[in-house]
Amino acid sequence: MKVPFLYRVWVVASMGLVPFFARSETKKLRGQGISVLRAHEKLGHATQDRVGTGPLIWLHGASVGESLSVLALITRMGLMLPRAQFLITSGTATSAKLIEQRLPPRTTHQFAPLDAPGPVKRFLRHWRPDAAIFVESEIWPQMLRRTRATGASMALVNARMSDKTLETWRKWPKLAQYVLDVFDLILTQNDAMAHNMVSINAPSARVARGINLKSMAGPLPVDEDALFEARAALGHRPVWVASSTHEGEEQAVLDAHRALLDRFPDLCLILAPRHPERGDQVEALITGAGLSCTRRSRGDALGAQVYLADTLGELGLWYALTDIVFLGGSLLPIGGHNPFEVAQSGAAVLSGSHVAAFAETYAQLETDGAALIVKDGDDLAQQVVALLDNPDTLDEMTQAARQFIEAQQDQLDTIAGRLIKALGLHLP
Repeated sequence: MKVPFLYRVWVVASMGLVPFFARSETKKLRGQGISVLRAHEKLGHATQDRVGTGPLIWLHGASVGESLSVLALITRMGLMLPRAQFLITSGTATSAKLIEQRLPPRTTHQFAPLDAPGPVKRFLRHWRPDAAIFVESEIWPQMLRRTRATGASMALVNARMSDKTLETWRKWPKLAQYVLDVFDLILTQNDAMAHNMVSINAPSARVARGINLKSMAGPLPVDEDALFEARAALGHRPVWVASSTHEGEEQAVLDAHRALLDRFPDLCLILAPRHPERGDQVEALITGAGLSCTRRSRGDALGAQVYLADTLGELGLWYALTDIVFLGGSLLPIGGHNPFEVAQSGAAVLSGSHVAAFAETYAQLETDGAALIVKDGDDLAQQVVALLDNPDTLDEMTQAARQFIEAQQDQLDTIAGRLIKALGLHLP
């Protein structure tokens, strides 16, 4: 296939821009506690060796959600391919820290190289992947074309693009065709996205509907010692969780909690903002609302009217303490966050209406009786009151959440087998 002019332009431009991006990315990672050595993985400098004599399967997702969504897939493929080694790459410090806590056997994490000739070439020379699986919308032209040039087989899973991104690719049809032609298989989250991928010149014979891999990520990890301590601190107090909240949403949640305290004076709210670094700001909102506050990052025990859970990697702990979770990023037009993690914990899901990123999932959860959509903070308070006042209704919702997750798990073997076949990997 003829190399499009725009691809050549990007190659030349990236060579000039890579020093600036490298400096920016290194500074960002260093500021989040990543060592200089590991930050240089962005330039293709590996910090671990390629091990084993079996095939190396590389999986790449941009950040937390995309990366964690493939861990169950790696585990299942690892069972089917006992000689295979796995490399998972991501771009953010948060994703790296969470992935390291949950790495499956025979799996290594590295930061993904910048999409420029030097970093990508160094990365590929060292790792020599036999197959590469990219997640969701990770369409980096050089990374994809140079990986294909090594002879590696390639797949795109959980494929999704926003309407804005699709329109951009439609303006560059030759570039889109050149880039997407690298994939031996493209699995989308739904039929509409399969149609959209074909509309931007993805090879139609290699596009098919898959599943949303975020439904396969498995329950979030729980520190059993911390769980025991948290339950002891709570005693018999009822508790609900508001997680992954964004600026502009906490006030509505706190207003709801103040209203709930009139009906349930000992009710505890565990508030886990999406970005823990906003802890000081959120604590000021809590105290400004006239509510007492204790804080996880200070080492406080669970107590007070609001417990500010401003740490990373502990959502599984908070979900284990409750049957009611409000999931943020949804009262404002942010797109919503992953409801599978809540359902996997066996909790009822409450959410605002702005859930474009998970629209089909929420529709199914509502149909199954596992989720409720609220309009605002007042509606949120009313729904939580109704669930606390009616244990049978809450029990029905939590049971529906578990059944929803069980229905997803049966599909994982099928997806893993399909990828192994499409990528030319061989079962023992």
